[in-house]
Amino acid sequence: AAADPEDLPPPSMDTPVEASRTDTPTAEAPTPEHPLTEAPLARAVLGELKVSSITPDTVALQWSVPEGSFDSFMLQYRDAQGQPQALPIDSASRLVMVPGLSPSHQYRFHLYGMHRGKRIDHISINVITETDEPEQPPSPSERPQTEALPTEDNQSEHPQTEVPAVRAELGELKVSSVTPDSVQLQWSIPEVPFDSFMLQYQDAQGQPQTLPIDGESHSVTVSGLSPSHPYRFHLYGLQDGKRTDHVSTDIVTAKQEELPLPTEEPETEAISSDALPARAVLGDLKVSTVTPNSVRLQWSVPEGHFDSFTLQYRDAQGQPQALPIDGSSRSVTVP
Repeated sequence: AAADPEDLPPPSMDTPVEASRTDTPTAEAPTPEHPLTEAPLARAVLGELKVSSITPDTVALQWSVPEGSFDSFMLQYRDAQGQPQALPIDSASRLVMVPGLSPSHQYRFHLYGMHRGKRIDHISINVITETDEPEQPPSPSERPQTEALPTEDNQSEHPQTEVPAVRAELGELKVSSVTPDSVQLQWSIPEVPFDSFMLQYQDAQGQPQTLPIDGESHSVTVSGLSPSHPYRFHLYGLQDGKRTDHVSTDIVTAKQEELPLPTEEPETEAISSDALPARAVLGDLKVSTVTPNSVRLQWSVPEGHFDSFTLQYRDAQGQPQALPIDGSSRSVTVP
């Protein structure tokens, strides 16, 4: 349940909160700068911060912006060791997944609405992660369990909750791109839309992973995978918080040597002589946000269009990494 933002101070960060809903005028109010910074507060407002899903090591949060708009958002919290963490979020998002949490641990999340680099609105929520249970890993047997729910109780509510499950169906789950450490999946919705989706799989160490997806999306990129490793992905369609349909697919990630290294720039320059790159041009790659463990980049396409993008870099151990991005995106956060 949501809590009052002021009952627990947020994690200390380098940027002070410029204003909150309980701020009162100070002695500096007559200065000319204050009316300018106060103006966005009345126009851009954050709605309630709610929990979309919870697992032992992840929490998905969602929110609304009932009035105005923000340049971006920032989610802050303290990890299980008490260290402050910050997660930058683009302005179009209304859903975020926080991975790497500890089971049965209480967290307080603070979501800030940003305007011109300043935090102008703030909402908070307390969340306790689930216990680490063995039945968490996804399996195909979960679909029959979901369909059998109406037989467990004869209450009149069950026929009402089962009606959307008949009309809302998922199309085939397909692979649109594969790299040694990432997979991009896409699907269709033949009839009635879902409120949201949930992708589940087991990582290379056999640990269950859950990725919440908003109801408007028809594709998702899963990163942080291991090369030449088989994965089974389960996509669930959710309505009213219940899983009402389920599709799965098996994928083997590419071999490590198939990844072109970022140092191979001469090949990219040689391709530029072809007709297609001459019509599709990338603008400058700029840094939007930087934290100790993430970078947000943005770019433009001044001429033509691309089917998709691939971001490549080397990690702190010198290993090449690749992140596929859909063709409509103009920003990406590298965590």
